[in-house]
Amino acid sequence: MTFSDIFKNNFLKETGSLTTEGFAMSLLAAFICGMIVYAVYRFFFKGVIYNNNFNILLVLTSLVTCFIVIVISSNVVLSLGMVGALSIVRYRTAVKDPLDVGFLFWTVAVGVTCGAGLYLISLLGTIFISLVYILLVKIRNHRHVYLLIVKYADEAANDVLRELGPIKKVLKNKTSTKGFTELTYEVRVNVDNTAFVNQLSAKAGVESAVLVEFTGDYFE
Repeated sequence: MTFSDIFKNNFLKETGSLTTEGFAMSLLAAFICGMIVYAVYRFFFKGVIYNNNFNILLVLTSLVTCFIVIVISSNVVLSLGMVGALSIVRYRTAVKDPLDVGFLFWTVAVGVTCGAGLYLISLLGTIFISLVYILLVKIRNHRHVYLLIVKYADEAANDVLRELGPIKKVLKNKTSTKGFTELTYEVRVNVDNTAFVNQLSAKAGVESAVLVEFTGDYFE
């Protein structure tokens, strides 16, 4: 047996039994698991702005990954070509929320397991991860982190600082321009304990007082 015969017998022949029923079953399982991820992301999203396009991408990622795994598992040569084709693709879209990266890896794992025919493992893993994520979201501390932005005239500085005295805060930024000062604090307060914002706004010399929930990203 020559090297050419060995190569043909071991690399050029199909290494998996790819059938239409199996292909459809894998895609259906990936779609079901992807929709579970979609629902978890949709109803338990905790970022600043919900992006439905990203959520749709999660479902598509599970389907596309499943499709790729099915193809590369059927033939070694196809798998090498697929790896080479994917290696030249560059993704430059920034992921702002670290949790979004976790959801992307989650859907990739769904696609890989469904493409490998491990439907039950994919479904059980998806359900387990969903329950863990929901549990962690529900047991969040009631004290939320906010950014407090106060802009006031310089003559009102003492009143503003006196009002902010009892609040636990960390100074993030200070800007002074032509008789006005703008302070940005990181504060931790309960959701129902934000009346101090109204009290700040009512003080003479205070131009504005804004309270924004802080999600981890801060730009100078």
